[in-house]
Amino acid sequence: MKIKYLLPLTFIGVSFLRVSASTVIPPTFDQLVQQAELIFQGTVTNVRSVWEGEGAQRHIDTYVTFQVQDNVKGSAGTSYTIRMLGGTVGDETMEVTDTPKFNVGDRNILFVEHNYEQFVPLVGIKNGRFQVQRDEQTGRDVVLNGEGEPVRDLTKVGREEESVSASEAISPEELKSAVQQKLVDSSGRPAK
Repeated sequence: MKIKYLLPLTFIGVSFLRVSASTVIPPTFDQLVQQAELIFQGTVTNVRSVWEGEGAQRHIDTYVTFQVQDNVKGSAGTSYTIRMLGGTVGDETMEVTDTPKFNVGDRNILFVEHNYEQFVPLVGIKNGRFQVQRDEQTGRDVVLNGEGEPVRDLTKVGREEESVSASEAISPEELKSAVQQKLVDSSGRPAK
């Protein structure tokens, strides 16, 4: 009789282990550029979370709209919205681990793939988001990775990079230029 109850608990325990053991392998810079369908620099103009679906399929989706300043790969137009699983509606929150959080006014360079098809439409989830922030000491814009750390060396994206100060970080223009160079190198002709 005790085994009858112990067996389902064992299966549940194994299921939890599988869920918590899954991780995202951070993509390299080359993989980010290759896998992205769109790469653009934009500013968040709206963040809206809503209930979607019915019954067992009911969930929260968040729609993040950007004013696009620069199309780097593909064309996102002048305004672009991504859909991500999770968010807060009223006093109910559905949170997905490692999903980036966006706020109105955030400036970003995004590497987008499969928008409206997967739960987070960024290459490598949070790895497909580079934040653009002003460095208070130098007064220049710098790039931060998905962890919020300044980026100095794009060849180390997706790998452990030693901690760097914001004054050592690359600019958004340097990141976009590196993307353009990768696109030229891979196709043999200038990127669109």
